[in-house]
Amino acid sequence: MKQEKPDGYKSLSVYQKSECIYDVTHYFVNNFLDRGKDRTVDQMLQAARSCKQNIVEGYSDAEGSTESEHKLSVIAKGSLEELKEDYRDYLRNNSLEIWGKDHPKYIAAQPLCRKHNDSAWYRRQIEGRNAEDICNIALIIVNQELAMLYGYIKYLNDKFLKEGGVKEQRYRIRSEWRKRNLGY
Repeated sequence: MKQEKPDGYKSLSVYQKSECIYDVTHYFVNNFLDRGKDRTVDQMLQAARSCKQNIVEGYSDAEGSTESEHKLSVIAKGSLEELKEDYRDYLRNNSLEIWGKDHPKYIAAQPLCRKHNDSAWYRRQIEGRNAEDICNIALIIVNQELAMLYGYIKYLNDKFLKEGGVKEQRYRIRSEWRKRNLGY
């Protein structure tokens, strides 16, 4: 059982992309939604924040509970699904286009979004863009993050099957120590 650096989660691509999503969402709601009239502002910010913070908490809790790490990663995924629907609702309710995979802007943006996990890069890219572009860019990175979270959850499941949970690992280590040092 290795101990991780307290901020080791920052090296995870799944965390970095979640930070980008939060920053894009923050920009979007502050520039295109009316905080006083639209409850969606808080909902979208909370969903984006929840994804990011649950990745952090799950990673941090992993030392004490593999179950907690898995549960929080699933919660992060659920928050992203909710955020994705908010972006789609905004586009649909404002008669804006949802870019399909054949849309020229989707074709141009998708590989760039896959390449970048730096929130400062996204902040520069969305500055001054219209709501339709920002929502669609957000949908691209949300879908990419969802794919990463599905992979991360699969990794956690596979790791659990191979290594067991923290309690099992600690029991194994304790049993081995007792055999070596106490003879039983």
